Amino acid sequence: MEKIKAYVALTKPRVIELLLVATIPAMLQADRGTIHLWLILLTLVGGWMGAAAANSFNMIVDSDIDKVMKRTQNRPLVDGRLTLTEAKVFASSMTVLSFLFLTFLCHSLLAAVFVMLTILFYIFIYTKWLKRRTWQNVIWGGAAGCMPVIVGWAVIADNTSNHSVAGWLQAVALFMIIFFWTPPHTWALGMRYEEDYRGAGVPMMPVVKTRAQVAKQILLYTWLTALTSLTLIFASGWFYTLTAIGAGAWFIISATRLYKRISTGKPVKPIRLFILSNNYLSLLFVGLSIDAVINLQPLHEVLGF
Repeated sequence: MEKIKAYVALTKPRVIELLLVATIPAMLQADRGTIHLWLILLTLVGGWMGAAAANSFNMIVDSDIDKVMKRTQNRPLVDGRLTLTEAKVFASSMTVLSFLFLTFLCHSLLAAVFVMLTILFYIFIYTKWLKRRTWQNVIWGGAAGCMPVIVGWAVIADNTSNHSVAGWLQAVALFMIIFFWTPPHTWALGMRYEEDYRGAGVPMMPVVKTRAQVAKQILLYTWLTALTSLTLIFASGWFYTLTAIGAGAWFIISATRLYKRISTGKPVKPIRLFILSNNYLSLLFVGLSIDAVINLQPLHEVLGF
């Protein structure tokens, strides 16, 4: 049982949970009004395997700095519950299984290819190159975390033969929402564990920039996230529109409050914004899911566009 728990920990289950939640609204929006329940469940399993592989490889590569950071000293490769060989075998197996699962059970070679590209990007571009070299690591490396919406969209598109340009533009919009959301989400956490990153030699933005500069960038990317979420209002109904506006305002107000407190030298608890960012994304995607399931009349049709 302890060994099983160690393998589960290797996959970073909390990270995977958030990524998989993003897959569902993408699949529902890709074919509004229809719930491909069995296909969604299969995609979640295949996507979980791919994310598990990527996160496991990430822990393998980062095992040296994980030993230095207090936040990561309970990870299975640090405390000895798993060996590097066991982790490599597990990660490789998950990679192969994910590809086969998505290709043959979800009937989407495109989705399988996207997952393979994501794993390679996460390992070689983010973990091995960006993470230890530049404070922009989170900005560009965060692209890997955006891919679940593309994978989910690809599965529905392949199974419904609907590869319209308009549809894929919506998938890109979902991708960009997460892309812009990732920096404020991660930098807020980075501010909380600034000393950990500094000790490990990881140039996370809170380590190499002042807190005021970090807060300013958090506010900028929060605005970009909220504005990008509004690009989907013409492909969805009033429920998503109200959710996007309300949740976006909540996110912006919270980021603004953090920026103002830091700018005036007042004490802050950045972890609150980290938690709020999770709630924001969940609320936004739940709103889109409900809107898609009910199949509310798209706003562009209501306005006669």
